[in-house]
Amino acid sequence: MKIHPAGSRPSSRPNPDYFTGDVWMDPIISTDAPARLNALRVRFDPGARTAWHTHPYGQTLYVMSGKGLICRRGGTPQAIHPGDTVWFEPGEEHWHGAAPDTGMTHIAMQEKDESGSSAAWLEKVHDADYDVG
Repeated sequence: MKIHPAGSRPSSRPNPDYFTGDVWMDPIISTDAPARLNALRVRFDPGARTAWHTHPYGQTLYVMSGKGLICRRGGTPQAIHPGDTVWFEPGEEHWHGAAPDTGMTHIAMQEKDESGSSAAWLEKVHDADYDVG
């Protein structure tokens, strides 16, 4: 059993190659093999978002606060709100982040593959693709 006391692990900023805007991550859990779970609390300032990416075993998002946007490749951005749960299929290209004028916090849950990776990062989301009108 492991207990991680609140405040014992620092918040961090993600790699700026994979995000646009101001984003903070707080670790929840990253398990040792044979378990594969990786979970983070992610806080996005208004307009902040991920780059396009995929997950080898899919991803679940649980929205905790604010208003966010999600989009899968070829789709139209959709609003997400506190209490919403989103599932992205394995390999599904997508992005997620805050609405243009409202921050958003979600819990992101995904499994690591055999190499220890839980995401494959692609290009950044262009402003025109993020614009919801």
